Amino acid sequence: MARPIAETPILTGADAVRFEKLRIEVEELSKEKRAENTRKLKEAVQKAKEYITICI
Repeated sequence: MARPIAETPILTGADAVRFEKLRIEVEELSKEKRAENTRKLKEAVQKAKEYITICI
């Protein structure tokens, strides 16, 4: 049986200000910066795969 989903807490004060600042930064990323971030993430995943062994 499924468990109920907890209510999302409301951000207030400094947490709300920080969240809004980060949200705006992400919305304003250029296509080039998004592509660069994606490339860096893929490189990091490939590097992590060298250290991780999955046994099924």
